[in-house]
Amino acid sequence: MTNAPTALTGERADLLESLRRHRGFLRHTVQGLTDDQARQRTTPSELTLGGLVKHVAATERSWADFIVDGPAPADGDIDWSRPEDIPAEVLAAWSSAFTLLPDETLAGVLAEYDGVARRTDELVATIDLDTSHPLPAAPWYEPGARWSARRVLLHIVAETSQHAGHADIIREALDGQKTMG
Repeated sequence: MTNAPTALTGERADLLESLRRHRGFLRHTVQGLTDDQARQRTTPSELTLGGLVKHVAATERSWADFIVDGPAPADGDIDWSRPEDIPAEVLAAWSSAFTLLPDETLAGVLAEYDGVARRTDELVATIDLDTSHPLPAAPWYEPGARWSARRVLLHIVAETSQHAGHADIIREALDGQKTMG
């Protein structure tokens, strides 16, 4: 016989609630859309609703991997401070992470996002939040910086929140729907 899982309290409960709230805002922006609408640009940027969901899922997945394994070996092979030296295939892969491709569906990226969220939620419940790893070398990180699992989770909340705001603007421009207000 197994015991029912104990409800989380304190910091872990707060982290989960923040993640769930901001994921919910992002998911709300794509409710009722067709795949074509999810691919539609409605602002001067290249961002689309489907692309944002796909990007947020991929970003959360990569940060969850970082929490568990530290920086990926390939992270050290790219000098992001010199975009002109980045191989075309790396730039194309980076760009496609923001795009709902013709063979992808909104339902598919949402399902992928659900799986990513479940894994992250499990990490919140189980990981030592003080576990830390060095950040990969990149011009946007302080040289030699380390982030704890806690700091990474806060970053995921911030990224999700920021992109939910982007999505809200794109959706409002698409058909007038707003997440809030």
